[in-house]
Amino acid sequence: MMIKIGMLRIWMMSRCTHLLLYGGSVISCMKPDACKNLVTMETKTIRRRLHHKDVDGRQNEYLDPSKFSGHNEPLVENDNDAVHAKGYNRSKQDSDDKKKEVNLHWTLLLSNLTVQWSNWLANIAISSVSVVGRFLPISFISINEQYQICLSPLQEERLRNLRERLKIQFDGSCSSHQNALKQLWQSAYPDREAPPLKSESWKEMGWQGCDPSTDFRGGGFVSLENLIFFAKNYPNSFEILLHKKQGTRAEWEYPFAVAGVNISFMLIKMLDLKSELPSSKAGIRFLKLLRDDETAFDDLYCLAFCMLDAQWLAQRASYMEFNDVMKSTRTQLERELALEDITTIKDLPAYNMLRIESL
Repeated sequence: MMIKIGMLRIWMMSRCTHLLLYGGSVISCMKPDACKNLVTMETKTIRRRLHHKDVDGRQNEYLDPSKFSGHNEPLVENDNDAVHAKGYNRSKQDSDDKKKEVNLHWTLLLSNLTVQWSNWLANIAISSVSVVGRFLPISFISINEQYQICLSPLQEERLRNLRERLKIQFDGSCSSHQNALKQLWQSAYPDREAPPLKSESWKEMGWQGCDPSTDFRGGGFVSLENLIFFAKNYPNSFEILLHKKQGTRAEWEYPFAVAGVNISFMLIKMLDLKSELPSSKAGIRFLKLLRDDETAFDDLYCLAFCMLDAQWLAQRASYMEFNDVMKSTRTQLERELALEDITTIKDLPAYNMLRIESL
């Protein structure tokens, strides 16, 4: 018995081995039962393909299903049944689409209501804080809507005084500024008389020229105050850094006095002290330090100077790498200020550089 459909040829002979050929080539040998199963599978496949009217590119292919025993189901479904089923499915799909549209409408409506209620509650909360803040003796500072700190009257006063100091520029014609410069010299060289305001001797301290007043442009008068505070409160560290007594030094060292001016300028920027509100974590943390330490800025300056020298030695830097060392110092200082449980300058890990002298 032979069934021929396109290129498929199946030979079936009783009580013998059956050969399955495709295009004239022997594919495999099968027993009668296996061959029967194969015919069943191929018949179902051909029915599905005829149902879609596409068998080897021909739309009108004849197949007599009666030749297959036990497989007399129709190849193409009844037209009336098909139309009825398709109509039923289309009506059901339309109903489902309408339900989805209704659900989507209510979802969007509830989302809009949620946003409106959130904005309304937020406005009420902000208004309440503004009203209550008028009667409380504290100030609330919000940073980028993420950080918030309240300043006591004491903190506000200390911050205001510090900002007033930052506004003062060094004036070489001012007698008080001249006296402050001489005081710094006497702290650095107690056995030597202070030179004139314009002298080559100032270069020994680390000023760039014979007139120190030209080096205060970036730091202002507060940088001179920082140097005097350093010499007065931490004299041992001041002397070690001034004379470069610690570690293996470079042939071209950083100038001590000018480095001090740069540190003052770096701290002012890092802590956002000239801004109306601080915009950094370091600046916010510094405001908290003012609560318990009136000289927090000056103490932080002394600590930053020691950190700068330590970075200089660790990197084996020379004069041309000074800016890189300054960046490393700032990064380390910001990292320590970001630590938890820091309430005073003495809580910073690097304060160990100054602790011996403070006891």
